[in-house]
Amino acid sequence: MDYGDKLFWLSVVIQRKYAQICAEFDLTPSQATLLCAVRNESRQMADLAAALGMTKNALSQLVDRTARRELVGRAASEQDRRVIMLSATPTGKVLAEALYAEIAKRLPEIAGNLDADDQRDFERVATAIVDASDLTSPPSNQPTTP
Repeated sequence: MDYGDKLFWLSVVIQRKYAQICAEFDLTPSQATLLCAVRNESRQMADLAAALGMTKNALSQLVDRTARRELVGRAASEQDRRVIMLSATPTGKVLAEALYAEIAKRLPEIAGNLDADDQRDFERVATAIVDASDLTSPPSNQPTTP
């Protein structure tokens, strides 16, 4: 296997473990990702769509399904009524915190067969990759102008 193959299979290992954890909370991986993304603060729908790599329409459908379970809610921004903010409901926040804690505890198990030095290296490299990626969006309390 070449490097690309190894990265592909690493993504499969991570996705399988993540899906397993999500299923234990009766959430799809997409619902879990959404819930974890808004667990600490409201986020602009447009920023969230960009951060999650989704179209606005796909995100809206995901939000609809998750809102029916009363885990997230939409509201107009106080700064700009045209901007839609998404936040976790109180029930959603409790679930998101429990889910996130479980993910943070169990996802590192994928590196469990590595020795301590390799685990630290893996954490360092994973952190560098995430920090260099475009996964974060601007703070949601800043309204965007059309």
